[in-house]
Amino acid sequence: MREGLGVIWVAIRSEPLMFTVAVLASGLYGGMTVASSWALGWATENAVLPAFATGDAASGTLLTASVLIVGVALLKAIGIGGRRAFAGMMQYRMQARSRRDVTRQYLRLPLAWHHRHPTGQLLSNAGSDAEAAWAPLAPLPMAVGVIVMLFVAAVAIVIIDPLLALVGFLIFPAIFALNVVYQRLLSPLATRAQQLRAEVSEVAHESFDGALVVKTLGREEDEAARFGAKADELRDANIAVGRVRGMFDPLLDALPNLGVLAVLLVGTLRLESGGVTTGELVQVAYLFTLLAWPVRALGWVLGELPRSVVGWRRVRAVLDATGSMAYGTARLTGDGPAHLRVTGLTYGYDPDAPVLRDVSFEARPGRTVAVVGPTGSGKSTLTQLLVRLIDPQRGEVRIDGVDLREVERGGVSAVAALVPQQTFLFDDTVRGNVTLGLPGVTDEQVWAALRQAQADGFVSGLPQSLDTRVGERGATLSGGQRQRLALARALVRSPRLLILDDATSSVDAQVEKRILHGLREAGQDTTVIVVAYRMATIALADEVVYIEHGSVVDRGTHELLLARCAGYRNLVTAYEREEAEREALNADEEVVGT
Repeated sequence: MREGLGVIWVAIRSEPLMFTVAVLASGLYGGMTVASSWALGWATENAVLPAFATGDAASGTLLTASVLIVGVALLKAIGIGGRRAFAGMMQYRMQARSRRDVTRQYLRLPLAWHHRHPTGQLLSNAGSDAEAAWAPLAPLPMAVGVIVMLFVAAVAIVIIDPLLALVGFLIFPAIFALNVVYQRLLSPLATRAQQLRAEVSEVAHESFDGALVVKTLGREEDEAARFGAKADELRDANIAVGRVRGMFDPLLDALPNLGVLAVLLVGTLRLESGGVTTGELVQVAYLFTLLAWPVRALGWVLGELPRSVVGWRRVRAVLDATGSMAYGTARLTGDGPAHLRVTGLTYGYDPDAPVLRDVSFEARPGRTVAVVGPTGSGKSTLTQLLVRLIDPQRGEVRIDGVDLREVERGGVSAVAALVPQQTFLFDDTVRGNVTLGLPGVTDEQVWAALRQAQADGFVSGLPQSLDTRVGERGATLSGGQRQRLALARALVRSPRLLILDDATSSVDAQVEKRILHGLREAGQDTTVIVVAYRMATIALADEVVYIEHGSVVDRGTHELLLARCAGYRNLVTAYEREEAEREALNADEEVVGT
């Protein structure tokens, strides 16, 4: 209960104006609801009973009673409309704020944090958890506002007859005890249900991402069964929550009605003894009937609190997550190609199992350095360290003599560009995917980058050229075309340091050769780090860094390493033999086809 009230207090502090207006409107509704009982009692005493006694009703009295009842009803309607409108605005604003805060935190947190948290869970934190955290805000202003009604009604009942008030007020201890039991039963069930929402989202996201694998291997039924099993768990958890709420809501509704019955029973005896008049008994009975609304409104808030607390905990777990990168104030203000120096880099996704160990090398301005190594040697991890997507556990990366950890936010991305191994394109136009919102980029610059990436040919052949939408993840393009657009995206930024993580693996050898020659010619403006496998690519580098098991085994020119490093020689010649065999096989197939 304390934690839930704390969540509500956060919302009140964040949206004080909306909350105040909604509560005032709810208070108007509550006050007018009580006023309607007074109007009903007045009409009973002054219009209804005299009419029964004399057989005639004074027109002035009837008009007054009508004006009172209609006026109260209009003010009540204004209160209802204001309460609902501003309560809804408050709730939706808080949900939007939480989603923005969570998303901004995702952007601030380093890549290492994202590696430890599945995408489905992150989607759930920004979606259903943010929604659940602020679910009590819709009934909250009504619950707070009707406290006015509760207080006014209670005072009116005490003034009319303290004994009847005492009998009716016995329901409140019962409501408190019922709520304690409810909170203890529902809280673990709500926690489980929210966790399962994240797990269902995670399975769905994996299925969508792996649609090609699922279909090509014929695993549709297995994947559907996996999703169905998790969905069934969520269904059962929600049913368990619904059962508890299903018991709580009727009991909460029944308690005020039991209070009304007790008041009527005792009130009848009081009426016979002359302790109250008929009008007073009608007014008291009606006031106790009205108490059902405040109790029900409080019940709605209390019913949402366990789920709200669970959602807020999950949202706070993201907002309070540690590991955000600290930035310095240094600026990378140099001109021309960057000078990269890597010293003693050590990094592991598991601190006890480092992927890279004491890696050191240097790339002088305008030079091209090839990083070569067998699969799993840590090359892609190294590229992420070079642009500070993650921070090393030991060692440092320096550009122009400045440690990247001392550079201001956005400073590294302003001078360095990474083309990763896995290409990602947005469901946008070719132009939008190349510029990605970079201000001041002209179409001439876009075409220049496309030419350098050997992408201008196929782009000019698209139906709308630069304005052609490429589909989700670039689904309308081939793998090689996607890689060339990703390369153009990096080149249009004129980076002083360009890092290619096997960025031309889906491009045929001739196109790759033209791309690399173009980069070589532009090398006077850019320092290039390229993770490569093909010997033709490696041969263009000024220096080769050979890595095995996360450590630098040897450095030097391609020819020098071929002569003195057996591991390097076996690796690159194996790739050459494989490529030669593939070309020979393709040639044989062409001969057979003719």
